[in-house]
Amino acid sequence: MTMTDPIADLLTRVRNAITAKLDRVDVPASRLKVAIVRIMKDEGFIKNFKVTRDTRQGYIRVFLKYTDTNSPVIKGLERVSRPGRRVYKKSEDILPVLSGLGVMIVSTSHGVMTDKEARRHNLGGETICRIW
Repeated sequence: MTMTDPIADLLTRVRNAITAKLDRVDVPASRLKVAIVRIMKDEGFIKNFKVTRDTRQGYIRVFLKYTDTNSPVIKGLERVSRPGRRVYKKSEDILPVLSGLGVMIVSTSHGVMTDKEARRHNLGGETICRIW
C-alpha cells in the first residue's frame, strides 16, 4: 500500500495518540516531518521529539504533552494543503489561527516556518497545517 499524503499520516498518528492518551508516538521520518515536529516543539505543543535513523528511512519519536489535569495541549490538528488540492497564500493573506492562540505551518522559499515568522519576513507559501 502506498501512502499518498505522509503529512496527513503524521497528523493523524499524533491525533490518535492524543485521543488514546499515549505518552509518545512513532512516525516514519522525513525532513519535512522533522521540520513540522520541530515547530510543534518550539511552539509548546509537544514535550520533545527524537529522530532515530535505521537501515531504511528512520522514524521520529514524538513525546506528547498534557496539562496538569491530563488534558492534551493540542486541541486540534488540521491539514490544509493536500496532494489533490494545494493551498498557497501570500504573506498578507496568512491570517492568525484563533487570534494568535494557534499556529499555521507554512512552507516558504526560506524553509518551513510558522505563520508569524512568514508574516514577519513578508513571505508567502504553501499552508501545510493548522494546530491549536
